[in-house]
Amino acid sequence: MNYMKKKIKFSAIFLMMFAVLFSCTDLEIEETDSILTSGFDGLSAEEASSSLNDMYNSLVGAISTQENLYSLTEVTSDALLIPTRGSDWGDNGLWRQLHQHSWTPDHRFVTNTWNQWNQLQLSASEVIDERSSSSPQVKAQAHFLRALSMYIILDNYGQVPYRDTEALPSVDPVVLTEMDAVNFIVEDLNVAISNLEDSPAGNDNSTASKTAARFLLAKVLLNKHIFTNTSVDNADMGKVIDLVDQISASGYELQDGYFDIFNSSADSETIWYIPASVGPKIFSTLHYNSTELGGGGWNGFSTLAEYYDLYEGDPTQNRLDADGNPIDGQEERRGGVPPMGIPVGEASDPLLNGDDNGDGYVDGSNVGNGFLIGQQYATDGTPLEDRGGAPLAFTRDFTNSATNAPSLTDNSEVSGIRLIKYNPRYGAFKEHHIFFRYSDAYLMKAEAMLRSGQDITGMINNLRTLRDASPLANVTEKELLEERGRELYTEFWRRNDLIRFGEYTRDWEFKDPGAIGNPDRELFPIPATQVILNPNLVQNPGY
Repeated sequence: MNYMKKKIKFSAIFLMMFAVLFSCTDLEIEETDSILTSGFDGLSAEEASSSLNDMYNSLVGAISTQENLYSLTEVTSDALLIPTRGSDWGDNGLWRQLHQHSWTPDHRFVTNTWNQWNQLQLSASEVIDERSSSSPQVKAQAHFLRALSMYIILDNYGQVPYRDTEALPSVDPVVLTEMDAVNFIVEDLNVAISNLEDSPAGNDNSTASKTAARFLLAKVLLNKHIFTNTSVDNADMGKVIDLVDQISASGYELQDGYFDIFNSSADSETIWYIPASVGPKIFSTLHYNSTELGGGGWNGFSTLAEYYDLYEGDPTQNRLDADGNPIDGQEERRGGVPPMGIPVGEASDPLLNGDDNGDGYVDGSNVGNGFLIGQQYATDGTPLEDRGGAPLAFTRDFTNSATNAPSLTDNSEVSGIRLIKYNPRYGAFKEHHIFFRYSDAYLMKAEAMLRSGQDITGMINNLRTLRDASPLANVTEKELLEERGRELYTEFWRRNDLIRFGEYTRDWEFKDPGAIGNPDRELFPIPATQVILNPNLVQNPGY
C-alpha cells in the first residue's frame, strides 16, 4: 500500500474536501505563469472580491498538504525524510529524491509548487490592475498575496516570471531576478502595510493584516543578501528589528505552553493562520496503529537522529509521566510520549475531543507531542503493536530490514523518530494551520541583531527559559540556527534557514554524495515545461 492508497481509510467527507491535495498531477503543460484571462480588461468589484476568496481558498490546498511546498521546505532539509517501508512511500523515489537532493526538473512537487504560487501571483495582479474596481481592502490583500507568492518563487527558484496584466497575451512574461525581484516584493508589501487593517494578537488572524505584511517584509529583508548574492546590509538588519518591534507593539509576544500554540485557541503568537486542515501533518507521520482516529496514520514522515539530538534529554527515550511531565530530561519543545490517554473525567480543556468510541478516554489523547521515539501506548495504557505484532517502538535509525544496514529502502514499520505538532486529541481535521508565528519574528530580530554585531545571548536565553531549556553560555550563528531548528521544526522554514546560514549543502545521512557542497542545489530547477513556454526563463545551473 503506498501513500496514494492510504486515502481509502478516510471518511467520505474528508475525501471530498481533500481529494485535490492527494491526487496525482497530470502531465499536461500548465501555463499558469504565462496566460492571462482571454480579453482581460479588469474585474468588477464583485469579481475582485470573489477572486480574493478564490486566492485564499487556493492557500488551503497549498499549505495543508504534506506535498509540494511543505515537502520542498522540510523534506529537503535535515528535519524530515520518508523511507520506503516495504512498498509504502516508494512512489518511484519521489520522496527519497528530496531528502537526497537528487531531484530533477520534472519532479512532481517542484512543478506543482511553481504552478500553484505563480497562479496566485497572476490572480493577485488581476485584482490589483487599475482597470479592476477592487475595493481598497481587497486590493491591499492582493498586494500582500502577490508579494507572498513572488517571495516563495524567488526563494525556491531564484527567478520570478511576472506578467503585466496590461500586456498582450502573446507577450511572454518578463522574468525578475535578484534585486529587481526583491524591490518588486518590497514595494508590494509597503503598499499592503499602508492599506491593510491591523489585527492585534488574539484576533482571528485568518487573513492578511499589517502585522502579517510586516512579518513577510522582515523575512524578505533578512534573506535579501542571499537573493541578491551580496553582503549583509546593516540598514536592512535595522529595518528587520524595527518591523519586529512594530509587531510586538500590536500585542504579539512569546507564549508559555509551547504545544498549546498549535491548537485552535486564541494565543499571543499566531500572526497568520490558514483555515486549512492539519490532518495531513498529523497522519503523515503516525503509524497505522497510532490512533483510532481517521483510520490510523500513514506511517511516513520521520526525522534524522541528529535533528532529535539538537535537544536536551535522553537520546533513546522521550517519555512523559501520567500528568504530562517530562521524565527523560527533555525540554518542552521535544515533547514526549504519554503512558496512556486522558480519562474523560480528567479532561478539563474544552478543546479536547470527546469519547466517540466509548472507551472512557479522550479520543487521540494517547498520541504524544513533538518527537515520538520508543514504545507507544493505547489510550488505556496497553503497549501498541505494529501490524506484524511486534512492539510499536519507533527507532532512531533507518535500516534495511534484511541486511540491517543503513538504508532509505526496505525499512521496517517502526524505523524513524516521528514529529508531530498538531495533536489529534484536539481534532484530527481542525482547520487552523499556522503559517506566520511570533517566535519566528522574535528569532528574526535576534538574527538581525547578531548580524549587526550585537550580543543576543540574553534574548535567546529568554526564549529557552520559557521552553524549559537550559541557558546557553554564548550564542553564535551556529547556536542561533540550532535554536531556530528547535523552535520552528515543520513550520515551512528549515530549508530557507539552512541556506541563509550556509548549511543546506552540508552532509547528512543519506544525502547524495554529488549534492554535498554543491551550491546548485540551493535552488530548484525551473520545471522543464515552463522553460519551453517562456523563453525569458533560464534554467538554473546544474539542471
